[in-house]
Amino acid sequence: MHQVNVVNASPQIAMVGSYVPRQCGIATFSQDLRGAILRSFSKMGCKMIAVTDQAGAYDYPAEVGLEIEQQNARTYTDAAEYLNSSLVDAVLLQHEFGLYGGPAGSYLASFLRQLRKPLVTILHTVLSTPDDDQRRVMAELIRHSARLVVMAEKGREMLEQIYAAPADQIAVVPHGIPDLALSDSERAKHALGFGGRSVAMTFGLLSPGKGIETMIAALPQLVRTNPDLLYAVVGATHPHLRASEGERYRDSLRKLADEFGVASHLHFVDRYVDLPDLLQLLAACDIYVTPYLNEAQICSGTLAYAVGLGKPVVSTPYWHAQELLADGRGMLVPFSDPQAMAGAVGRLLSDFSLRRQTEARAFALGRTMTWSAVAQRYAMIIGDVANRPIPLQQAEPHFEAQPQTSFSQAGSSDPLRADAPRLVVNGRV
Repeated sequence: MHQVNVVNASPQIAMVGSYVPRQCGIATFSQDLRGAILRSFSKMGCKMIAVTDQAGAYDYPAEVGLEIEQQNARTYTDAAEYLNSSLVDAVLLQHEFGLYGGPAGSYLASFLRQLRKPLVTILHTVLSTPDDDQRRVMAELIRHSARLVVMAEKGREMLEQIYAAPADQIAVVPHGIPDLALSDSERAKHALGFGGRSVAMTFGLLSPGKGIETMIAALPQLVRTNPDLLYAVVGATHPHLRASEGERYRDSLRKLADEFGVASHLHFVDRYVDLPDLLQLLAACDIYVTPYLNEAQICSGTLAYAVGLGKPVVSTPYWHAQELLADGRGMLVPFSDPQAMAGAVGRLLSDFSLRRQTEARAFALGRTMTWSAVAQRYAMIIGDVANRPIPLQQAEPHFEAQPQTSFSQAGSSDPLRADAPRLVVNGRV
């Protein structure tokens, strides 16, 4: 039986996963979700347990009370004991293959077995053809989680059919987005030096598999009818790729653009982009492009942001895109097909009426995906598994900057209290 915090009316939670300033999509997701929960439910506390790939490498903010070293197996059981002795009512675990140490992240199993708090696992990936190690890890997650959260209906279907997860254990909650009004792209373009140009954009940590080559190969056909077109590729090279081969991949994309004679139509924003900068860049975008090469992607945060902000999207038909872009909210083209990509992007650029219809449909869906709406969904799940129902509150009308709210100081014996020193669990305290 888990320890109940009787001082606070709302549950106190801890979140486990990567966290900023680590350059990782899940780190950003963790920060955004935590901020949304605290903004919507001021009496809830949410402390962060950061999984780090380089011990001591990150200057974590105050909300990080503990670090787990990815490749140190003992830190996983130490972290579970740390949570067991706290006043936390429930734990939110971010799961992605590659985030945790051991074969297929199997070090996580010791954490799951040792933890005595109700667990909600957010699955950022559900594999259609898992190997034996991956299947074993998924079995442990299913066995020990009170609830499994996926961000698309396809994920629910796969959990039931491939992993035999019980239907009542699964919840579908969309990837959150900021709640912003439709933006004036021309004003944003001028602020960024893109004035007078049509802008197509792809955002995210750069690595092979994103299909940037497909869009570059589509540019010669596009610029014949859209000579002002600029393709902006936004984001730093993935840290692991940069560590192993530097900027070789980005350089290969520049070389490809030179070979196609479209170098002047390709622009790299070669840095890790924080949320305010990302929103400004997306505001300047006319067409958002996700030319990914693999169908097996159950969630794309960048796609969710683009759709939610009302940007017309052209995408290859990976699973998340098939769901989000249905019913006229975007256009799908075959994988690795530059001609089809050029045709779809060109049609949206030339057909103003179609572009506005697509924007309106995407933006309407986005109102169900705002971080405030997503926080309400997670609050219901947390209240259910912790047996501490949370009164739902009115959603916030606009996006606000992330607050630096501290964890509730419910009792002096709580190791997750706001004034407790941050610890690095490395086999000793």
